[in-house]
Amino acid sequence: MADAEMLPGPSWLAPTGDDVTLVEGSSFCVGDRVGDIAPHRAHGSFFMDTRIVSTWQLTVDDAPLDPLAVIPQEPFAATFVTRAAPRPGSHEPTIVVERRRLVASGMREDLVLHNYGSETAGCRLVLTVDADFADLFDVKEGRPSPHRAVHRRVTGDELEISVDYPGQCRAVRIRGAGAIASPGGLSFVAAVPAQGEWRATLEVLPSAGGSEVESPFPLDVPLAQAHPSRRMADWRASRPRITADHPGVQETLRRSVMDLGALRIMDPAHPGTDVVAAGAPWFMALFGRDSLITGWLALPFDPSLALGTLQTLARLQGTREDLMSEEEPGRILHEVRLGVDASRALGGSHVYYGSVDATPLFVILLDEVARWGAPWQAVLHLLPAADRALQWIEQYGDLDGDGFVEYRRKTDRGLQNQGWKDSHDGVNYADGRIATAPIALAEVNAYVYGAYRARAHLAELAGDEAGRARWAAKAADHRHRFNEAFWMEERGYYAIALDGAKGHVDALASNAGQCLWTGVAEPAQAKRLAGHLLSPEMFTGWGIRTLASSMTAYNPVSYHNGSIWPHDNALITHGLMRYGLVEDAQQVASGIMAAAEAFGGRLPELFCGFNRGQMPVPVPYPSSCSPQAWAAASPIGLLRTLMRLQPCVPHRVVSAAPALPRSWGNVHIENLPMNHNRLHLDTDKEQLITEGLPADIEIVAGPIGDDVCAEH
Repeated sequence: MADAEMLPGPSWLAPTGDDVTLVEGSSFCVGDRVGDIAPHRAHGSFFMDTRIVSTWQLTVDDAPLDPLAVIPQEPFAATFVTRAAPRPGSHEPTIVVERRRLVASGMREDLVLHNYGSETAGCRLVLTVDADFADLFDVKEGRPSPHRAVHRRVTGDELEISVDYPGQCRAVRIRGAGAIASPGGLSFVAAVPAQGEWRATLEVLPSAGGSEVESPFPLDVPLAQAHPSRRMADWRASRPRITADHPGVQETLRRSVMDLGALRIMDPAHPGTDVVAAGAPWFMALFGRDSLITGWLALPFDPSLALGTLQTLARLQGTREDLMSEEEPGRILHEVRLGVDASRALGGSHVYYGSVDATPLFVILLDEVARWGAPWQAVLHLLPAADRALQWIEQYGDLDGDGFVEYRRKTDRGLQNQGWKDSHDGVNYADGRIATAPIALAEVNAYVYGAYRARAHLAELAGDEAGRARWAAKAADHRHRFNEAFWMEERGYYAIALDGAKGHVDALASNAGQCLWTGVAEPAQAKRLAGHLLSPEMFTGWGIRTLASSMTAYNPVSYHNGSIWPHDNALITHGLMRYGLVEDAQQVASGIMAAAEAFGGRLPELFCGFNRGQMPVPVPYPSSCSPQAWAAASPIGLLRTLMRLQPCVPHRVVSAAPALPRSWGNVHIENLPMNHNRLHLDTDKEQLITEGLPADIEIVAGPIGDDVCAEH
């Protein structure tokens, strides 16, 4: 069975349904519960957004294996416990087959056959292997890949499969000591002694551009010392430790921290700089909006993840105008893809910029990392990128010169909707009609207000009083015009958007709730809006729906028109607390955390919007990513909100006034990073006990928003 160093502990990437997903960096593997990777299914082992293994099926004596158990061990490791068919002349199976799979930049699989019979078992193992080098998008969407000639070369116990792309070659080498290789795979002949075992190891090593990757799990290195193992161990050792009286809360927060560790990917241009991928399995790549919001929500637990995301996005910030990729000077990207065939990606490019909200979110997060004590020189280095982002907002984001950011895709290769609700029907009127571009989203223009406020604060920290006054004036003007344009007095909530004719897209949607997050709403409007958000139309008991049940387009099993998204609720909860609506914030947070507990501690990307009274458990959305970055970060963001924890290290002040739901009991956090310090926080009902805070930092019971340093 598993070695002591890899004994099964908490399951960070527990299998769901019939598939098991393993993740390490941007590489991942999806297979079934036997451990097979089946052709003609959305299975495979993926490296650089390309499927390097499309078939991986093991038989013993020409018979498939039966699943017994899947033991998840790490995000990148699992053991598949199976049994072979009964031996000749026997009715009871006596051969148990373990397949321990390790995934990183390539794959390793250790086979162990246990013979519980009374005679030596002569077994023939056949591993059928293929690689189609399909683009990740083709696999995910089930569309055929362009036909390319695949070459196979057999040498002893190795099979190499390759394909030629224009200008480069992709290849994969599969080897197994003692195997007999053929163009269709590898085979072994094993004599397994009675009450004994037989072992073999298989390695999958991909090549890109003629260079083969080094084995991430060398045979001569103990697994605990292999790079992926060390990387995860270092992550665990450096993260805060949480103890909560409520076991469901503690398990959810623990799983959140571990899932964020699994979703870290490295900036290939700057090894050692971590960013966060959007979600497994199909979005193990840098996404501007997702990574920025994840960085904001998770910032108390890992400020370096937010800073690394900002640095990488600044490096890839738009510099020119390009219709296909929708790149524009100053624009922050939507997504990065590494597949060899860029034509298969959005906009036909490795980097696609069709996001309308990532650019203001970049500025908001930069200010937030400064508040949490990021090195000031690192912040100063990113200020020019923030100014380019603000220039994009005013010159390119504002399509018609009315002071609001709108979007309209540049070609039919781009996204029709470019806010976070980016499905084709994600923005609609109360009567169900789909809004037509150009569209000015409410939450995006609330982010713009937040970006102006953030830049004013950064200017103040830099000693630029003129800049502070200028950006603060822009923020005040934008807030006034926003409330005049988006607020629907007769309905008591913000329009989801302004359409091309500057009319209200009048659906009651969660977008309006996100406007509270940046503080753009007037207090009286915030209170009226909260009444809608917590009404039965919107609040299900598990969370706030994306679209009210009274709207014509409402569908609780849709992607954006009635489902529940944890990150959406986390931002809304922060906004409710910002306006002093403590009980409302507690109610939403409690619903989301109850849903997380029902999901075993891991929040999915989204789940269905059924009422809690109608469905006693939250209903999964079929194709939801899990783990997913901003869903994993949401419980951390909720805890930070309910602790009303807001520092401004440069002003030497921390605001904190815990308002946890009574059912959560006490929460104790050790090793929380802030500046160069490590804090220990203990919430004793409505008090906060701290250790490790420098004597010159004052703790105040101030606001949750960005006004904490107003008096300092």
